[in-house]
Amino acid sequence: MSKINVAKTVLNRLPSLSKMAGRNGLLLKKHSPELLIGIGIIGIVTSTVMACRAMRKFDALLDGHREIVNDIKYTEANLEYSPQDYNKDLAITYVQTGKELVKLYGPAVTLGVASIACILGAHNIMQKRNVALVAAYKAVEQSFFNYRQRVIEEFGERKDYQYRHGIREIEVTEMPYTDENGKKHKAETRTVEVYDPNQRSVYARFFDEGCANWSKTPEYNLLFIKNQQNYANDLLHSRGHVFLNEVYDMLGIDRSQAGAVVGWVMSKEGDNFVDFGMYDLCNASAREFVNGHERSILLDFNVDGVIYDLI
Repeated sequence: MSKINVAKTVLNRLPSLSKMAGRNGLLLKKHSPELLIGIGIIGIVTSTVMACRAMRKFDALLDGHREIVNDIKYTEANLEYSPQDYNKDLAITYVQTGKELVKLYGPAVTLGVASIACILGAHNIMQKRNVALVAAYKAVEQSFFNYRQRVIEEFGERKDYQYRHGIREIEVTEMPYTDENGKKHKAETRTVEVYDPNQRSVYARFFDEGCANWSKTPEYNLLFIKNQQNYANDLLHSRGHVFLNEVYDMLGIDRSQAGAVVGWVMSKEGDNFVDFGMYDLCNASAREFVNGHERSILLDFNVDGVIYDLI
């Protein structure tokens, strides 16, 4: 193959090589906190081993230093030894011993400091990412809040509630019938609200047999959830804030990533109460649970949003 063909081949492959390098660089940046923590842990362990090995030579170095210092002091006391030479020799001895100590422990200390710097760097990266994620989540939340406010201004709070919970209105025509008193009723058309159980928030969770505190007795489950809701409200009013994951813990439900940052805060903008959504009149399954006909229920929580910006 001629040099021209080789050059053309290399030039043709440059875009793919550049794309591959860019992707690998992005992956490296993505996993940089994990890599830095791993490097830091390995470095700290290695520096500890190096320091332990250096300890074996430390006693010999210290004994040699003491021996030289004693010789200098003996010479100064028994022979002609000017104060200038005495101080000079002592200074040289201490400087040389210091250099030996630096050589002995310098690599271990340097590696240990670099390892700690790697761990702190990983923490700094994760902290910046968390701040960015919270900011992004807050922007989405604010956008959704503004959308709801426009809906309320245009159509009212009832429509906002229907849109948020997936409730729609349909017209139902009732056939003519005769009641138990013999009175005849004409056919009539009325508007009813239909609830879509699939339209739940991302924070909704089932309280069922998968939860540690669930029971086969429906009344016990209702009493337990009511008590936990009351406790969550007491905690909110006494402490001023409650995280969603704390409520999950009360109910024996697994935690979530979102539950670590969202929750309730006592403020002028929030609801200032915790509601598990048990008494939603439009939710037929919730009515069955409250009436004791169901043992499990889908709970949907009225969180205020990301509470770090609200505290």
